Amino acid sequence: MTQSLSTPRTDLALEAREALVRQVREDIPGVIAETLGDDEVVITRVSITTTEAEQALGKRQGRYVTIEAGGLRYKNTPLETKVMEFLAKELVGMVQLAPNSTILVVGLGNWNITPDALGPRAVDKVVVTRHIQEMLSPELKGGVRSVCAIAPGVLGITGMETLEIISGLVSKIRPNLVIAIDALAAASSQRVVTTVQLADSGISPGSGVGNKRFGLTRESLGVPVVAVGVPTVVHASTIAMDTLNALQEYSSFSRYFKSMENILEADRRAIIGQVLPEALGDLMVTPKEVDRMIEDIAAIIAGGINRALHPNIDYENIHMYLH
Repeated sequence: MTQSLSTPRTDLALEAREALVRQVREDIPGVIAETLGDDEVVITRVSITTTEAEQALGKRQGRYVTIEAGGLRYKNTPLETKVMEFLAKELVGMVQLAPNSTILVVGLGNWNITPDALGPRAVDKVVVTRHIQEMLSPELKGGVRSVCAIAPGVLGITGMETLEIISGLVSKIRPNLVIAIDALAAASSQRVVTTVQLADSGISPGSGVGNKRFGLTRESLGVPVVAVGVPTVVHASTIAMDTLNALQEYSSFSRYFKSMENILEADRRAIIGQVLPEALGDLMVTPKEVDRMIEDIAAIIAGGINRALHPNIDYENIHMYLH
């Protein structure tokens, strides 16, 4: 689904709901949300249950879980472990998997472009076990599921749509679940590389950069699909909009910009559209430390997936089991 200049450009259901609530100033029918957590980690669960809510938010019907931890901007191993454990718990709660299930993990994105390399880098750290199921020791059986993984690249590299590649693998491997990992776009710079979203509604590869391909969904693949995404970029137009809002709200400047109170949000975005030509309006901004941040968040995602799929593995001694 596409979004116009009158709505924030975001792949996060949480932000889409926040924006709509600001506009209508009341809860949206067909959207159920709950928030829990502490000073370090905030978890928000959003369920979109009706067609009307789906159209209003621009997000497919389904369950969306957002895990936010602002401290992930900095190297913080205890916090990373905490987020990893929350991710594993939420993933287990989202899908029902038997001990003998087979899971295909797909790392979407272009490994040559750092902000888009989240999927391939996470896949590199996923514990794959489909090829060694017969060699597992008795104490690991039942708690180490059959997992395989692939980073299929992007259309510009392979000449093949991601859906073509993954549907072929699904028909051959017949997994019980597909987990797709991808980079997203946020409407808030504060959520870039500090937020993880899980969704049981699937994903459209390239959606974060406005280049949506054919979706990986239960309908297109014939098996359940859980998407795990992290915002790695924010649109330049979003930053410009945040700047206008801050100028109006910041007390030292509010008297100079008081007249802006009467300008509708849609009109503000239209003004930004005049300043930013269409080509630059889709300009993406990412942190300068993105290399380190992507590596860290990829490890968190892979660690959460590993813990959810392989509960019997002692991760401190994982190499002893699998090598």
